[in-house]
Amino acid sequence: MTPLVALAVLLAAVTHASWNAIAHGIRDQAVAFTLVGGGGAVCGLALLPFAPVPDAGAWPYLLASVVLHIAYQALLMRSFTLGDFGQMYPIARGTAPLTVTVLAAAFAGELPDDWQLTGVAVASTGLVGLALWGLRGSGARPHWAAVGAAVATGLCIAGYSVVDGLGVRASGSSLGYTAWLMVLEGLPIPLWVLAVRRSRFLPDVRPFAPRGLLGGVLSVFAYGLVLWAQTRAELAPIAALRESSIIVGAAIGTVVLKERFGAPRVAAAGLMVVGIGLMLHTS
Repeated sequence: MTPLVALAVLLAAVTHASWNAIAHGIRDQAVAFTLVGGGGAVCGLALLPFAPVPDAGAWPYLLASVVLHIAYQALLMRSFTLGDFGQMYPIARGTAPLTVTVLAAAFAGELPDDWQLTGVAVASTGLVGLALWGLRGSGARPHWAAVGAAVATGLCIAGYSVVDGLGVRASGSSLGYTAWLMVLEGLPIPLWVLAVRRSRFLPDVRPFAPRGLLGGVLSVFAYGLVLWAQTRAELAPIAALRESSIIVGAAIGTVVLKERFGAPRVAAAGLMVVGIGLMLHTS
């Protein structure tokens, strides 16, 4: 991984945490993801005239990725509805690099070394610690559904990360792949919300349009950088470095959203970041 690729992935991490925070900050999550998805689709449509159509070999990956992205969005909405951003975001993002390491070995022939395997173990410890601490609380019933949705979100992230890594390499153009992906995966949720709410759609969406559409633009920029990086480095280290967004998300949750993030959560998130650093060692 060259310094330029690493810088691109770090920028993607910051941008990704930012748009997730924007989405979480809109109380109606269906509206939030309508705007983010719609904004992403508009960006994709704007890019289409300037981007080559992906090669034929990329389309099976592209279509599979669309299905995984839609599942990811639905599960992320669910986790954000049930839990705090400062807990749900690290669990969802922390699950992904652990799974990508396994999937990249199985489907891309990118075998992890001892450093990466150690990183998986350390990050897993942090992930379990963060989940268990978040399930505590002042006598409240544990939010198993929130944590389950966040973990399932992470599994979807891992799935589309590997599928897109293989697909963008087969596409002949990371820009073309990004544009088509944003169009195809950005439209289903807005269309579903429009069909369900009908006359209430515009009144519900209008007050949050500037923030939500900004989130959509940021999501395109963040994932476009990741797709470009996946054509120039191995999948697992990119997934690991990308999840440095966990630290950004924790900071946003505490400083901006005023969520409690005590010492045990900090320690758990720190273990996850150390594990991610170990997975990145070989790069």
